[in-house]
Parts: sequence; C-alpha cells; structure tokens
Amino acid sequence: MFYTFRAELRLFNRVEAAVLTTLFLSVVASLDAGVRWQSVVPGVEYSTVRVEPSPRFGDGLLHLVRIDSKVAPVIAAAVSEEGGEPLTAAAWSRKHRLAVVFNAGMYEPDHSTHTGAFSVGAHQNNAEWVEKYKSVLVGRGAGGTELIDTDGRAIKAAKATVVAQNLRLIRRPGVNVWAQTARAWSEAALAVLADGRLLMVFSRTPFTMHNFNEHLLQLGLSVVEAMHLEGGPEASLSIHAGGINLDLCGSFETGFVGDDSNHHQWPLPNIFGVRQ
Repeated sequence: MFYTFRAELRLFNRVEAAVLTTLFLSVVASLDAGVRWQSVVPGVEYSTVRVEPSPRFGDGLLHLVRIDSKVAPVIAAAVSEEGGEPLTAAAWSRKHRLAVVFNAGMYEPDHSTHTGAFSVGAHQNNAEWVEKYKSVLVGRGAGGTELIDTDGRAIKAAKATVVAQNLRLIRRPGVNVWAQTARAWSEAALAVLADGRLLMVFSRTPFTMHNFNEHLLQLGLSVVEAMHLEGGPEASLSIHAGGINLDLCGSFETGFVGDDSNHHQWPLPNIFGVRQ
C-alpha cells in the first residue's frame, strides 16, 4: 500500500508539474500576445506599448523593434571608416538602404569616436576598453548577434562583423542594475530576450534608467539583458520598410535639454541597422 501511495504521489507530482508548466507557458504567451507585432522585413517586427498614460513629455510609448539576427543580421557603420560627416538615422537609412537604423552608442566630442570599444569588421573606431562598460554587442553576420556581460563571460570576438561596448542596463538573467536617481532622459536601448532575439527599444518620454529597466522587465517578453545606446536628443530610431515610415528622435535630458522642444534627429557618427 505504501508503494502504491508513493507511485500515485509521483504521478500526481508529474501531472501537477505539467499543469504548472502549461499554465506558465500560457501566461507567457498571453503576455506576448498582448503586444501586436507588425512585420517590417523577414526576421524584424515593430510594435508600441504604452507605459505612461499621462506623460509630461513625449507620447508615453515604448517603440519596440524585435529582431531575429540570424534571419536579419545586424550591421554597423561608422563615419571614421566611410569618411564624410555624421548622418541622421534617416540619412543613414537612405545611404545604405536600411530598413531599421538606431544608435550604436554614445560618442566623444569629436563626433566620431565611440565612447567604448567599437569596431566594424577590421576597422577599429576605438580600441580602448572602458572598465565600467559592462555590456558588449558582438555581431557575426548570419551567425547572429549577442550581448555579453563582460564580468561574467569571456568575449569571443573572432570573425566578428561588429563589436561595440556600452553601458549595461540589465544584467543576466534579468537584473536591473541601475539605482534610482533624479536624472531622466529620452532613451534608445538594445535588449536581448530569453530566446536570443534582440529588442531595440526607443522612448521619447523620459524615464530614470531604473524605471526604464523596470518597464522593460515587465513587458512580458522575457528580457534577460540590456545595454544603453543613447539618451536625450541624440536617441534615434528610423524604420523605412514594411509600409512603416518613422523617423523618431528624443528630446528631454536632465541637465541638457529640459523640455520636449527637439523635433529633429541629430546626426550620428556610428549606427546599427538592418538591411532592407
């Protein structure tokens, strides 16, 4: 009788686990289903989510671009390699026929040099590694693009098409590493999801980075890691494909632009993009 009880108990535990797993997956699916995606190009989708119902500045939306980088490889471009002057995201899109363009990261006052280590193929825009920049993007063309926590994993940059070091926002496996402060800004960020897809996030509405991270983690899209790309009026996102034509720009940044007055994209020396 004791054996039968144990057997029934094991069966109950298996059934209970299966039910809980099914329930969990259905919850995750329903959360993801709450975000309506529109196809941009194969492997790339666009959506918006309202996270601030009554924003003082901006539209209260997170603009989301979900990218399967093995289907739609992420490329990078730099004026230090190509020559000429920095271009707006919209102009970069036209120059290289890119479906999506966004910031590659912050840049120095020379309007050319990335603030962290940055290389595009064999071209080195900046060879200096910054210790406090804990997140690195490594792209390998059709092999996909990943974000790497440098304090937890070795960087294998062999045969990389792009390497870009930026400030970390969220540490694996989904830990908000920014303390709450009074500073806020419009934001462009890049996250990675549990299934390996990338999520570019743009917000004209300013948030503290602690609150911005919390919004990302509560989207129901399984964000596990994220890096800061740019804040304030420099933050940019352009989409020109799939019937979508958007040229978005940030504005507010504490201590820099104290209002919502900027309505044009600023020229960027370094960008990420996805080809049409």
